[in-house]
Amino acid sequence: MAINLKSTAGLSTNGVKILVHGPSGAGKTTLISTLPSPIVLSAEGGLLSLAEHNIPYIEIGTVADVWEVYKWLTESDDAKQFESVALDSISEIAEVVLAAEKASSKDPRAAYGAMQDDIAGLIRAFRDLPGRNVYFSAKVEKAQDEQGRILYTPSMPGRKAAQALPFFFDEVLALRIERDAEGNTHRALMCDSDGLWEAKDRSGKLDQWESPDLGAIINKISNQVEKEAENGSENGSE
Repeated sequence: MAINLKSTAGLSTNGVKILVHGPSGAGKTTLISTLPSPIVLSAEGGLLSLAEHNIPYIEIGTVADVWEVYKWLTESDDAKQFESVALDSISEIAEVVLAAEKASSKDPRAAYGAMQDDIAGLIRAFRDLPGRNVYFSAKVEKAQDEQGRILYTPSMPGRKAAQALPFFFDEVLALRIERDAEGNTHRALMCDSDGLWEAKDRSGKLDQWESPDLGAIINKISNQVEKEAENGSENGSE
């Protein structure tokens, strides 16, 4: 094998890939409006919260639809106008994949195993779209670990698929709704786990809590990485 050395300094040019999970009605779909120039792959049909934003979307009804959109995104000049791609939601898309596998298999266990493999390939493909920000929304589920501790995690059909999902991403954020002492509701993105909600920020650029603005989060991550790359280049030339 020929060794091809690469530099982490160029990773920011590949776009920021984010998974956000939260309860129904928290505003995961509304977050799409804060993405730079987005297009939506909708498997839920609940886009009413985006009605005033005039955002293009494609309805996903089958697994073939998903891969057709992927091909269009990677090959069409028309698709180059979109800086961000939103999959709303990966939980529902996984259900579509599972339904297709169940229809072609008499063994439910085999269907779940095939779904896990299929959805893993799909997630990797969209996550690795070059030069684009990619946003995956997911439902939330209340899980229990081996020690009996409760944890709120991204939801997927099948335990193995749910457990594997966060490992695909550097940025796993929890969309939380909290009330203050006066009873006012506040929405915020949790970027680091509190032991109850699953969250992580491998960029190290985000605070514990961030405003529900994906564009601002993307800029925060990208700008910091670019600054560090510039500083590294300057130090290397001294």
